[in-house]
Amino acid sequence: MSTHTAVRPGEPIKKGPIIAALMIGAFVAILNQTLMNVALPSIMENLNIKPTVAQWLTTGFMLVNGVLIPVTAYLIARFSTRQLFISAMTLFTIGTLLCAVSPNFAFLLTGRLVQAAGAGILMPLMTVVFLNIFPIENRGKAMGMMGIAMIFAPAIGPTLSGYIVEHYDWRVLFYMILPFSIIATLIGIFFLKNVTEVSRPKLDMLAVILSTLGFGGLLYGFSDAGNDGWSSAPVVTTLVVGAIALILFVWREMTVDNPMLEFRIFKYNMFSLTTLINVIVTMAMYAGMILLPIYLQQIRGFTPVESGLLMLPGAILMGIMSPITGAIFDKIGAKWLAVIGLAITVITTWEFSNLTETLSYNHIMIIYTARMFGMSMLMMPIQTAGLNQLPRSMNAHGTAMSNTLRMVSGSIGTAILVTVMSTQAQSKGEALMQSGLFDPKNQADLLKLGNEATIYGINYAFVIATGISVVSLILAFFIKKTKPADEPKTSGNQEAAAATL
Repeated sequence: MSTHTAVRPGEPIKKGPIIAALMIGAFVAILNQTLMNVALPSIMENLNIKPTVAQWLTTGFMLVNGVLIPVTAYLIARFSTRQLFISAMTLFTIGTLLCAVSPNFAFLLTGRLVQAAGAGILMPLMTVVFLNIFPIENRGKAMGMMGIAMIFAPAIGPTLSGYIVEHYDWRVLFYMILPFSIIATLIGIFFLKNVTEVSRPKLDMLAVILSTLGFGGLLYGFSDAGNDGWSSAPVVTTLVVGAIALILFVWREMTVDNPMLEFRIFKYNMFSLTTLINVIVTMAMYAGMILLPIYLQQIRGFTPVESGLLMLPGAILMGIMSPITGAIFDKIGAKWLAVIGLAITVITTWEFSNLTETLSYNHIMIIYTARMFGMSMLMMPIQTAGLNQLPRSMNAHGTAMSNTLRMVSGSIGTAILVTVMSTQAQSKGEALMQSGLFDPKNQADLLKLGNEATIYGINYAFVIATGISVVSLILAFFIKKTKPADEPKTSGNQEAAAATL
């Protein structure tokens, strides 16, 4: 599609259809990922596969996402908004259909990887489009609307998935997503307008290979460490290969004229600070998402539906707060939203480090809901504050960098917290066994010992997450309100990026 079809800055455009298409697409893409977590046990039983095999349904999805995100800045420069959105949603729809009709694991995994290819393009594209169609004074509200999809979907996912897998076949999950995916695609085909210009940047294949090996290796290594341990050969090998490839990738991107992922954006101090805060917050956030369901289902014996319902009030509150937070951001900026939100996050995360076998359901729900209230003030305002400092031509690069680092940090955070939990639980279990208070031949004693050890491990991991949150809180005091910087002088480095104008 030619460049003249793009909407020019200042030209009136109908934002409604663009927002609707992107919001529905983002919602189903994120919902799809969170539904899978609760459904895995049912899929394992139905397809007769082991946990180490089943994990590829989530790890493989994340790997494809991680590999694609760094390439999105190039794709946004090379193709029109409409072309990219329709292609991404078509891929996601085809992948969803493959999953829904899958007779075996290989078929299901193929569907998941095709889904991931669409989702990996869709999320960065949505951020860039929102930055382009909304002026800086209204970006908070816009990103707040986007936050509804990014926050509400993973929150209602566990409840919805738990109910469906308890009463129906797990394939119903994909049949449920399919109509929404089709609707988003049709809205894109009939109503979506181009809001970026198209240029003809060259794709640096060496950079693609290095970023694939680098980000893919790190994501796989950190994901697998939670299952196989840090010393296992696959984990060590993939982490080493990933680290070396990533170093070479950064060196390559710093020395070429038209980088695929622009590392020079870190010269903008507020973008660098907010990206660092978001990376740390993401690591801490995964504590609640990963550890709490383990405590609720394995220790307390709650069903997946009960676990999901416990998280539902927090999800609803986050969905309500997201646009409100965005409007507040437009008025006062991100600093005090981040400070207050992180203070609440620190307190509630610390509360989760004091879990017991008798803590009431309602008490846990209140703490979790308060934690989600704090989180609703963080992710989108902090990211928007950093992106607002970038010149318009750098929007795609900033979005790609921010999303890439968030995905990597989420993987790292998960691996670290799961490893901390398991190692501390193991050492506590050994200590309790040596204490002589438990009879190794008594099944009830062994169960009680296992529960105590696991709770200790989970609490210890939440202590680590609290410490991580405190670091973010300190950094939040340095956030300042910014305006877009002047465009860099035109050179080879900016030719590809200028397509986002």
